Amino acid sequence: MEENGTPLPSAKRRLWYVVYTRPRWEKKVNVLLTQQGVESYCPLRTVKNQWADRQKLVSIPLFTSYVFVFIDLKEELLVRQTLGVINFVYFMGKLATVKETVIEGIKSSLKRFPDAEVVDAQSMGVGTRVKIKQGIMEDKEGYVQKLEPKNIIVVIDSLNCVLVTKVPIGHLEVIR
Repeated sequence: MEENGTPLPSAKRRLWYVVYTRPRWEKKVNVLLTQQGVESYCPLRTVKNQWADRQKLVSIPLFTSYVFVFIDLKEELLVRQTLGVINFVYFMGKLATVKETVIEGIKSSLKRFPDAEVVDAQSMGVGTRVKIKQGIMEDKEGYVQKLEPKNIIVVIDSLNCVLVTKVPIGHLEVIR
């Protein structure tokens, strides 16, 4: 809304959009957009990488090949011309938008859980081997017995008996 209470034309309204980047260019694109004065957000998670001689905490993108930009439609061309940007993400023929509350939710979740990771629940079918990343059964392995909307039923068989437990999707890691 303008100061006099009239709504802004859609071209002047700033919204969060999703940009698809070249592989492994998320952080670079975020820096380049920021240097151009475009508000962008590349959610990063912290993981411990193990090399033969050392361990190091590194920041990697939460979403592979995606960066969020907060722009009005006049800035669309500037974003498109940024090195490393492939295209905007579209949904039903229009630029995909993300609600401000979703962006704030991602930011607050990463503050509380810096090692959070995006897990595609569709990649976990019944019988998938998984490892529990947190909770009282941390580091135990098992297999998916049943999928529920927010939890997965995991059978843990390494305890010389079968233990069935409900685990939130985000607490699991697929063992490949």
